[in-house]
Amino acid sequence: MRPAIIAIGQSVYTRHPDENQNTRTLMRDAIISAIKDSGLKLSDIDGLAITSFSIAPDSAIDIAWRLGLSLKWLLQDSNGGSSAMNMLGHASRAIETNAASNIIIVAGDATGLSGYAKIANSYNTATRDHLSPIGHGGPNGVYALVTSRQMKKYNIDKIDYGRMAVAQRKWASLNPHAVYKHELTIEEYIDAPMVADPLARYDCVPVVAGSYALIISSEDNCPIDRKPVFIKSFMQSFNFDNQEGDGTNTGISSFANKMWEETKMSPDDIDVLSIYDDYPAMVIAQLNDLKMIPNEDVKSFLNNEIMLKNKPINTWGGMLSAGQPGGPAGGLNGIGEVVQQLQGRAGKRQVRNAKYGIVTGYGMTLYRYGGTAAAAILEVE
Repeated sequence: MRPAIIAIGQSVYTRHPDENQNTRTLMRDAIISAIKDSGLKLSDIDGLAITSFSIAPDSAIDIAWRLGLSLKWLLQDSNGGSSAMNMLGHASRAIETNAASNIIIVAGDATGLSGYAKIANSYNTATRDHLSPIGHGGPNGVYALVTSRQMKKYNIDKIDYGRMAVAQRKWASLNPHAVYKHELTIEEYIDAPMVADPLARYDCVPVVAGSYALIISSEDNCPIDRKPVFIKSFMQSFNFDNQEGDGTNTGISSFANKMWEETKMSPDDIDVLSIYDDYPAMVIAQLNDLKMIPNEDVKSFLNNEIMLKNKPINTWGGMLSAGQPGGPAGGLNGIGEVVQQLQGRAGKRQVRNAKYGIVTGYGMTLYRYGGTAAAAILEVE
């Protein structure tokens, strides 16, 4: 059976959830939205994949019970920024092998700032036992160091990062779900309050409450008014350098050449990109690893407005403008955006004649930077 992404759904994204908005209710809203988008019934769902930092003490089976789902296939992932990609890969194989017929993939969080800070300070034992006691400032402090190394390596200035942040904000202005839609100027970006030098306010993702969902099924179950979206290539990497590098490369660098060779494609064939954007520096790192930046000339790439226009990046605004619901849902949102673009359903954000898109996942800071990375090429026929 040929797996395809056939539907998407999203809850509201909000910086300030009310008393009725929690992780479970937001996931419910995203799932209902996806079911409606698919034309299926809830009873047609026989597989569920879930990721969240804030559903404890509940787990995936509790969510299935609360939704009244009787399932043949169940998965729970806990790999942060790579969870969405992990779930997509496992769910695709489940459809292909007939382990399930219709799988909902859902991610969501409603941690609040204090809850997110608590998670960040005890993310793993390395963070809890070695970083938190010295007041490292959470992921902002860690990626401030990575950003500084990248700036030195590629001769990048703050204003260079700003051009990407401004470009993503323009896309966010067209996304009704984005928490920040107002125009961001270079001047505002440069003058923003410092968070962890060189990272300032607009380099750090705003924490939001929200949920996102996809439905993966067979191509025959895709609604007749749209094209099914297929996974042309899917590759992952875990702990590719044992944390011995400088953080300016991701695990994508270990498989990018193979991905292009096996698909007989090149970066020029890609129409739209969703790159996991917890920080601008990590967008650059992943683009560079994907061979999207000619000759690794990062500074010229960021200063070339035509290049950014011709290769639309994070057309939903990315997490930097649309918000990060704990990490996992942001990754799923990026996949969903490319699905909408390839199906011609992105509204005012629509990229003309989009046929191929790239989605990535990156995350799980082991000690110095992320240890997980994934990329997929999605297509319509």
